[in-house]
Amino acid sequence: MLDIIIIGAGPSGLACAIEAQKASLSYLVIEKGGITDAIRRFPTNLTFFSTPELLELGDIPFSTPNVRPNRIEVLNYYRRIVDYFHLDIALHSRVVGICCTGDGFDVTLADGQCRSSRHVIIATGYFDFTNRLGVEGEDLPHVRHFYDEPYACSGTDVVVVGGRNSAVEAALELYRHGARVTMVHRGPELGSIKYWILPDIENRIKQGSIQCKLSTVVQRIESGNVTLFDSMTQTTAVVAADFVLALIGYRPDEQLLRGAGVVLDDKTLIPDYDPRTFATNVDGLYIAGSVACGCETWNIFIENGRAHAKPIIDHIREKA
Repeated sequence: MLDIIIIGAGPSGLACAIEAQKASLSYLVIEKGGITDAIRRFPTNLTFFSTPELLELGDIPFSTPNVRPNRIEVLNYYRRIVDYFHLDIALHSRVVGICCTGDGFDVTLADGQCRSSRHVIIATGYFDFTNRLGVEGEDLPHVRHFYDEPYACSGTDVVVVGGRNSAVEAALELYRHGARVTMVHRGPELGSIKYWILPDIENRIKQGSIQCKLSTVVQRIESGNVTLFDSMTQTTAVVAADFVLALIGYRPDEQLLRGAGVVLDDKTLIPDYDPRTFATNVDGLYIAGSVACGCETWNIFIENGRAHAKPIIDHIREKA
């Protein structure tokens, strides 16, 4: 039986593994994809909000000539972290269940294998589970809930649903690569946008390069168009849409958490946990990183999520 099983090889999971290793605790990181797999699936040309030092793990410097690193630099840094610390990671292994056994946990994998540990740290983030529009046509093949690059949409009509950073950055990149972009946001104004991007999107909207429909929701999606409802004027309109990008946020793996016995807030899906130790209501089970913020994904990032590792490992050592 291991001391700890860590689910998720993102930055927070890797930070937990490093702290466990320093504390001479036996551990295994189980990751359903590759190393920092969510970052791998971020938009291809993404530049991070954080500066390099705020992404560092294990006191290993993150060297880059850029003020803010890009996706490739971040992926390479975390891969080197894994190599440097010789972290024990089972990649491409999906956890489907966590069962409390009384003296620890049995963690079941999709291939039927089971691993046992005295403690479990869930560091799965939220990127794999998107919020849904809940409208007719959302599952049509031209509707996407993730954005990677603009080239497939060049020369087409694209409706981008959302009003935060992901939606704004996608809209700007699509526009600059020849797409005709309409942004749709349910709020009366765009959300909190990175300060160096905000003037860009405001100017593109002002000049009409990007259409922006605020206080508006999607009512129905069909092949080639989208029906919108304007809550201010109480009117509907149909706009052309060869592609629809529903970039409306993410949510944690509710099934895995509830199945393990973790209590979640019904509205926010924030787990029941002690903010000092990150211990959940299930004895011996912890959460680390952005999974702790539920649907409020703007509250925890790599820079503060990585800091969860030390108090978790300290608490496990104190219990022992």
